[in-house]
Order: sequence, then structure tokens, then C-alpha cells
Amino acid sequence: MDIEKIFHMKGGHGDNSYSKNSTLQKKASEMVKQITMDTIQEVYLTTTPQNLVVADLGCSTGSNSLSIIKELYHAVINAYNKAQNNGSKSPPQVCVYLNDLPTNDFNSIFKALPEFYQNGICKEVDGEHVNGSNQQGYIRPSVFVAACPGSFYAPVFPPNFLHFVYSSYSLHWLSKVPKAIYDENGESLNKGCIYICKESPASIIQAYVQQFQDDFSRFLRLRSQELKNGGRMVLVLLGRENTDHIDRGNSFLWQLLAQSFRILISKGLIPEEKLNTYDVHFYAPSKEEIQEEVRKEGSFKMARFEMFEIERNEENYGVVVARTVRAIQESMISHHFGEEILDDLFDAYAQLIDEEMSKQDIRPVTFVLVLSKVY
Repeated sequence: MDIEKIFHMKGGHGDNSYSKNSTLQKKASEMVKQITMDTIQEVYLTTTPQNLVVADLGCSTGSNSLSIIKELYHAVINAYNKAQNNGSKSPPQVCVYLNDLPTNDFNSIFKALPEFYQNGICKEVDGEHVNGSNQQGYIRPSVFVAACPGSFYAPVFPPNFLHFVYSSYSLHWLSKVPKAIYDENGESLNKGCIYICKESPASIIQAYVQQFQDDFSRFLRLRSQELKNGGRMVLVLLGRENTDHIDRGNSFLWQLLAQSFRILISKGLIPEEKLNTYDVHFYAPSKEEIQEEVRKEGSFKMARFEMFEIERNEENYGVVVARTVRAIQESMISHHFGEEILDDLFDAYAQLIDEEMSKQDIRPVTFVLVLSKVY
């Protein structure tokens, strides 16, 4: 399965779209907002560029893509205002490059840009907004947005081009399903599971670990080439609390999705062989695994590393998680199983999550790390 040609968040603005079902990601972004804003302000104050170049890697689509641009821009301008003390230097221009796989719904983002410039990012002066050249009493935001499609596991930008990299909920996605989980005939050695599960042999775990190590080290090496001296990255990704790959966190949610597939098999809606040939390109690393790859690659210093859980206050948590996962996985699942199973699959998934939550909490964890390029 060619991930670059198939995998993407559900585009548009329909009921099952990513734009309508990414509230959990938005909550996480808000929880780490201060870390993100502090980091980009530090980058600006230590490098003081006239043109600050930012990349959002794995930007996806929907309002989250534009809201982070707004926050980053205002953080830079606030840093400029504090540092300038009414000096003569003009405010910096902020150039933001949105990156995701070519199948991403970039069109929805760019269709929203005119309103975003007019009502979303312009500072209000005397109760009015303006989007155009500077005029007395108005501030035109010097922020410019462009897209740069392609896998971030390959070169995306020229050398020494970026000042700041932001990536949220993207780096737990591998560049591919590990080849080592298949035998010489191309059949999965992880039958009945779609990710690491209790029944997975040790070879499956090692295959996923190796793929993560290869991908993350490549990501770090490429970004070190693309970042200028003084550049920093804020990376937000799913992970796990300890060395055990089987927990009631992110791996457990994949187990419940596999169980949802088995429910459909029992109803005759899909053949068992379809499940046995489906595996996800995902890995939830531990803190130690991330730290080790950063140390081995050697281009970055770990400035900050924190673990957190997204606040849960939804009454229908199972439905929220199911809709979120559907918006993320629909492209892959419909390609392999057919889109006609989607409603039944995610109805079963939501019910299983709520049933398990009534027995014991499910605690998927997220990491946020700040990396500074080593000179």
C-alpha cells in the first residue's frame, strides 16, 4: 500500500471530516501553547531575522492549521514589540510553509485564507479590521502562507532555510508499515492484529521499533540541514509511558479497533483475510526511545520534554474518539476494506471504547519536546 498516495485526513467540512473531528488535537495544541509560543519568541529574539521562516510539518487541514499560524504570528509580533522599545527596525515578516502529504486537502486551507486574513489574524484598531497596505490606525499582518507538499521523511526545504519547525500529531506516523512484519511470501506475521498487541511475537515489536528509529533519525538529520543556526523545533506526538508496548493507552485503542473489525467479521461484513492483511504505519515511542535517537543523531539538544494527557470532559467520549480516528484512518481503511463498512465499524468502535472506559480508564499519552539545533 503506497502510503504517500493514499493516506490523508478526511478533507472538506462534512460530518466525518477532519475539520469537524479534530477537537482532541485542538485541546492538545492549547495545552502546549505556552511552550510553543515561548519557543518561537526565543528563536526570534536570539536570531532577530527580518523574515522569520516557519514550517508546520503534517499540517493536515481544517481550522487547526490556521489557528496555529495566528498564534505564532502574534507571538513573534509581541516579542518584537517588547524588544524594540519603539526603535526604528520594522516588524518582521513571518513566512509559514504548510507541509503534508500531497493527498492532503490543501484547497480547504487556502479557500479559508481570505477570511482568515480579514477576520482571523488582523489586529483590531478602533473597532475595525484591514487587510491590505499599512494605513494610519491600522496594522496589516506581514504573514505569508504557502504549501510545500511531500513526506517530511524526505527533504522538504533548501539547506539553512527555516528558523522554526512545528509538528503536531504527525511523527507517530511512520513512513511505511515495517517490511519485517511480513514473511518471504509477503504474508503478515501479525495476523489478527493491526498494530503491536498481546499476541504479537517479539519480531513484530522489533520491526516497529526499527522502523521508528530509522524514520525519526532521518527526520532529525533532514531538519538539521534545513534549519538555520539558532533554529528550534516543537514536536507533539503520541507516545507511551514506559517500556512495555502493551498498555491501556494508544496501543489499547488500536486493539479495540482490531476488535471492532472482528465484530464485522462475525457478522459476515468482511472476510477474515482482509483483517489479516491490514497493518498500520504507526508507532508510539517511549520517552527513552526518543531521547536515545536525539542523542545518537547528534544534531539537536533536548531543551524540554514533557508528557501529558488530553483533558476529557465529553460525555460521549467513545463517539468523540471514534469520529477522530475515522477522520484520520478513513482513507486507509476504505482503500483496503471498502467504504461501505465505515459506519458499522466506527459504531462498534465507539461502543467498545465506552464499555472499556466503564471498567477502567484508557490513558493515551502525548509528548511535547523542544529541540534546539546544535551549532
